[in-house]
Amino acid sequence: METSLTEAKTPRRRNLLKGAAVAAGALSAPMIAKAQTGPISMRWQSTWPAKDIFHEYALDYAKKVNDMTGGDLKIEVLPAGAVVPAFGLLEAVSKGTLDGGHGVLGYHYGKQNALALWNSGPAFGMDANMILSWHKYGGGAELLAKLYASIGGNVQSFLYGPMSTQPLGWFKKPITKSADFKGLKFRTNGLAIDLFTAMGAAVNALPGGEIVPAMDRGLLDGAEFNNATSDRILGFPDVSKVCMLQSYHQSAETFEIMFNKTKYDALPAKMKSVIAIATEAASADMSWKAIDRYSKDYIELQTKDKVKFYKTPDAILQDQLKIWTEIVAKKSAENPLFKEIVESQRAFAQRAVKWDQDTNISRRMAVNHFFGAKAAEPKKG
Repeated sequence: METSLTEAKTPRRRNLLKGAAVAAGALSAPMIAKAQTGPISMRWQSTWPAKDIFHEYALDYAKKVNDMTGGDLKIEVLPAGAVVPAFGLLEAVSKGTLDGGHGVLGYHYGKQNALALWNSGPAFGMDANMILSWHKYGGGAELLAKLYASIGGNVQSFLYGPMSTQPLGWFKKPITKSADFKGLKFRTNGLAIDLFTAMGAAVNALPGGEIVPAMDRGLLDGAEFNNATSDRILGFPDVSKVCMLQSYHQSAETFEIMFNKTKYDALPAKMKSVIAIATEAASADMSWKAIDRYSKDYIELQTKDKVKFYKTPDAILQDQLKIWTEIVAKKSAENPLFKEIVESQRAFAQRAVKWDQDTNISRRMAVNHFFGAKAAEPKKG
């Protein structure tokens, strides 16, 4: 029986196709293995004690990124001191000892004092949300990148999380005048160091977890940290029953998310987009959580911890503004980058703050109407 040409070629053709498939598989196998190397893991550290709500914010941010990437990027956040001291975060991330971190720019004050312009002082009347607006749309992000480059910082920075105005601080007795700071052993950070030093205080820039122990041992006469929840968790009411509300030393502060730039640059473009979006989502969520938690702890501090709150006298606030103006002029003359940042903030604030004050109604009248003037205002200092 004769075999047709088609039948004769079919087995050979099948063998050729099979061989080609095997060869193709052998060539593509390394590519597939490379694409399936698994999730990218990052080890971070915050600059906050594990029990502080600030560390909780850092964990919240990491969870958002981890969830939004479907686990393709896994960020683990350790508390302050787990790898390096709180004030050592910038150097550790820049060198790659850590892949990233959560903190504030004021903690890098010792590396370049202009970095603290994102968290210290009255910010020409802006609040923290306006600082974030300036940072994103007014040139602040580009200036921060320029500033980091000037000190060799190998970091990619994202700012988020507008903070509320911070208290003047915790003291043994109410502060009634600026002269009360003369000789006072006081804790603060960033450019607020210059401000309170000029007011006569002996300033010590301690990280959050070390403040209350220092007050307990008498190494500090007074201190400021940040908010009702953090201050309560860290134990301030155990060493002081007097808290002065409102101050210009840190009235517009934000958080910083920091990546090692080499590691960040190697990430896929889609992952970088997720990081940017997660940062803005975390910013909104953090500000909402803060309102809920801080307001609850403000009540607890008064009812359970028997803390007395006083409003910082206007005369002290006016002195802060005068001294801040002098600090800005001096440091601008010494540091061209400091001057460039200040001028950029001033130009943005001049229009943003006027728009804000002309447009948005003061809530004080409504609060007094619905809740009564006595309940709406802290005691006069």
